[in-house]
Amino acid sequence: MPKAVLVDLTKCIGCRSCMVACKQWNDLPAERQGFVNDWATPRDTTAETWTVVKYYIEDKGGRVVWRFVKRQCMHCVDPACVKACFAGALRKTPEGPVIQDPSRCIACLYCFNACPFQVPRYRTGGEGPVIMQKCRFCFDPGGIYDRVGQGQAPACVRACPGGALKFGEREALIKEAKERIAQNPGRYVNQVYGESEFGGTSWLYLSDVPFEELGFPSAARPAMLSLLTWTPLAAGLWLAAKEA
Repeated sequence: MPKAVLVDLTKCIGCRSCMVACKQWNDLPAERQGFVNDWATPRDTTAETWTVVKYYIEDKGGRVVWRFVKRQCMHCVDPACVKACFAGALRKTPEGPVIQDPSRCIACLYCFNACPFQVPRYRTGGEGPVIMQKCRFCFDPGGIYDRVGQGQAPACVRACPGGALKFGEREALIKEAKERIAQNPGRYVNQVYGESEFGGTSWLYLSDVPFEELGFPSAARPAMLSLLTWTPLAAGLWLAAKEA
């Protein structure tokens, strides 16, 4: 059964333990960032930072409330990035994660532009070729970074001290999320984000405020739809050039 993670945003305390655990487990280097007058640093995922915690300030009945939102690759059920990658560098696994083969990546940016969440990022500095890197859901078959394939929860889930993250089978987590909503009608909005959005995702979210207020997209971007239309042509031209 495909795996997933349920994120309860009402329990996230913004400690960023998930970010630290991700860096440590995947041997990702620290990144320098210039001074910004902002709590969020870094502000978004990069090729070397696969998970970030964003913050939003909400007004609830005249009361200022902070909301912290963990973001990473959503590992879509029917990933647009895989459809857009004509080099075959990305694939959806039966276990749930969307993983990449760096040796096949040609840094065309198609996956980034196709992704409704704009997750895939490219490593452009330092040594080595320019390639796309993103969260692998701690799934690394035959590799040293594998956790999910070994029956363990992802590093970020294991590190969360507040119980905001729960790892399990996707269908079971969707059922649990709906039960939480039914049992606590005043605590959550009546939506499990990721159940059906963009064909469904492996990261599911519960929130007490509308997801649009927390930066979650609700519709595909025009550029994304246009790119998926032209991908078959690009793939044909690329294959022809390789064989020429």
